Amino acid sequence: MIPVDIDRDAAHDAAQNELGKPIYPSESLWDRITGWFSELLYRIMVEGSQVPGGWFTITVLIVLLTIAVVVAVRVAMRTMRTNRRADVALFGTSEMSAAQHRGAAEQAAAQGDWASAIRHRLRAVARHLEETAVLHPVPGRTATELARDAGAVVPGLAGELRRAAETFNDVTYGEQPGSAVEYRAVADLDDHLRARARSEHADAPPAGVPGGWAEIR
Repeated sequence: MIPVDIDRDAAHDAAQNELGKPIYPSESLWDRITGWFSELLYRIMVEGSQVPGGWFTITVLIVLLTIAVVVAVRVAMRTMRTNRRADVALFGTSEMSAAQHRGAAEQAAAQGDWASAIRHRLRAVARHLEETAVLHPVPGRTATELARDAGAVVPGLAGELRRAAETFNDVTYGEQPGSAVEYRAVADLDDHLRARARSEHADAPPAGVPGGWAEIR
């Protein structure tokens, strides 16, 4: 906290030091914002003697303004992370089948690598839906888009799909370690989709008779 007996030069230096802390992004836009904020604080401090309550009031205002900037910066950074998540594809560069992703998921789970297990199991879900023609392959499809697209075709599993996508995003972009419970939830989703596919195939109507996944609710 800035001391009550601060002079104008010390006040200016204090504002510059506060805004130079690592919590503030270094992009040029933020440089302009922090520069403007620093100048604002300096002007307020220069006129501090005319403010009711003097430097005590100024100190309180500085603390409140600093808190407001910190909160705004953190919200902006969280929003940027969320936007980046929506732009990252579900699959990497390697081409693997649903069975291969499923096997990799089980292997990772056996080793306690829950983040990797979750990623591979949701990729198995996505690949399975493509292999069974439930969804058309879309280059660059994200986990969130998978949940949206598949949920529209299989609304009965829309909630599971959405939660699985959120878990995938958390372990992939939110740097969360994942857990056995979260992996089991994604694996259950995969099992449910496979069971529905087997049931649909067994009950498939003769050629020319309408039917298919669109009727599953």
